[in-house]
Amino acid sequence: MATSILLPDSTFEDHFSLADLAKKWRVSRSSVRLQILDEPGVVRISLGKTSMTRYSIPASVARRVHARLTAMPAVKKVA
Repeated sequence: MATSILLPDSTFEDHFSLADLAKKWRVSRSSVRLQILDEPGVVRISLGKTSMTRYSIPASVARRVHARLTAMPAVKKVA
């Protein structure tokens, strides 16, 4: 699968499941899934002919998503 974005090799770093990150971040698995759904670097494994998909999230991707979610929003100045 070709990608237009150069990503660091995450093959041998720790990987997390949706449940792992949900527990660490104290949110639901579906909330984590929505945040990582289109995130580059996430490994998606389809399980047979069912619609089930297993997600494997590299630690670097988890850090990137967490940083984005916890970033302070820009404050607009009122003129």
